[in-house]
Amino acid sequence: MVTGSHIPDDRNGIKFNRVAGEVLKPDELGMKAQQVDMRTGDFDEAGALRQPKPLPEAVDVTRAYIQRYVDFFGANSLSGMRVGVYQHSAVGRDILVTLCEALGGEVKVLGRSATFIPVDTEAVRPEDVALARQWAAEHKLDAILSTDGDSDRPLIADEHGEWLRGDVLGVLCAHYLGAQCVATPVSSNTALEKSGWFAHTARTRIGSPYVIEAMETALQQGRPGVCGYEANGGFLLMSPMQVHGRELAPLPTRDAVLPMLAVLASARAKACTVSALLGALPARFTCSDRIQNFPTALSQERLASLQAGSGAEQRQAFEQAFGAVSGTVTGLDATDGLRATFANEEVIHLRPSGNAPELRCYTEAPTAARAAQINAAALEVLAAWRQP
Repeated sequence: MVTGSHIPDDRNGIKFNRVAGEVLKPDELGMKAQQVDMRTGDFDEAGALRQPKPLPEAVDVTRAYIQRYVDFFGANSLSGMRVGVYQHSAVGRDILVTLCEALGGEVKVLGRSATFIPVDTEAVRPEDVALARQWAAEHKLDAILSTDGDSDRPLIADEHGEWLRGDVLGVLCAHYLGAQCVATPVSSNTALEKSGWFAHTARTRIGSPYVIEAMETALQQGRPGVCGYEANGGFLLMSPMQVHGRELAPLPTRDAVLPMLAVLASARAKACTVSALLGALPARFTCSDRIQNFPTALSQERLASLQAGSGAEQRQAFEQAFGAVSGTVTGLDATDGLRATFANEEVIHLRPSGNAPELRCYTEAPTAARAAQINAAALEVLAAWRQP
């Protein structure tokens, strides 16, 4: 699949899937080891195949995908709810509208675009923040739903038009499903563990292949109720889940729809607002942003300098760079990038992007305002790194 995802349209990528699911890291090793014979004359001067083979006939899975959630949630699960769907240029924009209506919801279509818009669910654009608040007030919505460009990452706003973080969405969805084992990257909100809702949790590197590997390991260990999610909100279901006597079959690839519907169904079942659901979670808030046009080589060089020497020397180096922001460093985690925990339980996590010349910064604190404040201060430090 050629996809625009959430990055600028001049950096479109390509994704591969097997019949049984996503291409994982062990698959990539086998693919790289293969010898491919590129015959002379097969390609023209522009690099295109001279005689491309016809593609197989397309299979429309839309009906089956919609029916999957109608069967699980019920045809009236969103009855009485007024939901906005921010369509922009997302590939799944029309399916999302059809699905919400099939579940009994009243849908208001918003912001449809004929040109590509790079919606990043981990770094929501200021204009989208303003639009959501405006739409929520103007149309009296219970929630606003959207996705990134290739519709595998969810974006949901509450009744006030405030966008929920994807990792919080993942915790709420896993709880609604009654999950017992949850896998998520190291960058996700620690409310997962602090909630006490789950018997077992596993932290991984960032990326759905790593989450899938952790879920597969959990299944091999005989753990029941296995699922996972990413900080961007994409949800992966490894075990069948039962809620109110209805079973949802596994779907171990990133899904944007399930977590949003789970939150809406939970709010309706509890007769409360979407924002009220957040009150049951521990007071842990995350924020993420990035420095764009930051060479990957420079990012790796800077992080390597913070990881030189002993553990005490590494903590001291990180503290010299960010101590003015959050104080004393008590721990470092190099699972993916470099994640520092401070004595006041604040977190600063630095990681070069895997698909763009960007340096990402994730922060966590006891309040949303403080998480945003830390992030802004950390980005100032990172911006200075780029200066010659």
